Amino acid sequence: MHVKSGDTVVVIAGKDKGKKGKVLRVFPNENRVIVEGVNMLTKHKKAQGPTIPGGIVKMEGAINASNVMYFCEKDKTGVRVGHNLLADGSKVRVCKKCGEVLDK
Repeated sequence: MHVKSGDTVVVIAGKDKGKKGKVLRVFPNENRVIVEGVNMLTKHKKAQGPTIPGGIVKMEGAINASNVMYFCEKDKTGVRVGHNLLADGSKVRVCKKCGEVLDK
C-alpha cells in the first residue's frame, strides 16, 4: 500500500473530498484505510453493564485507499508515492513531486 498508519493524507474523492487527517488503521487485504475525522458514522451502542453506558457514538468508518493521497509537508499538497532503493539495500518511499524520502 502507498500509505501506512500515522501518515497524513488528503481525501481526493467522496463526500469528504479535501479533508486532511492522520491514518489510524490500514487494512491491506481489503485495500481500505481509516482516517481521523473522515467518513464519520453514527453507531448505537448497547450498555455493557453498569460501568459502561450505552448511547449514540460517532466513529470513523473505513474508506478505499485509492481515495486518499499522501500529504507532503514540503509541497503542501497531496502527492503520489514512489519507491527507491538506498545504497544499503533498503527500500524507502519517496515523494514523486519533490523527491523527499518519506520513511525515516
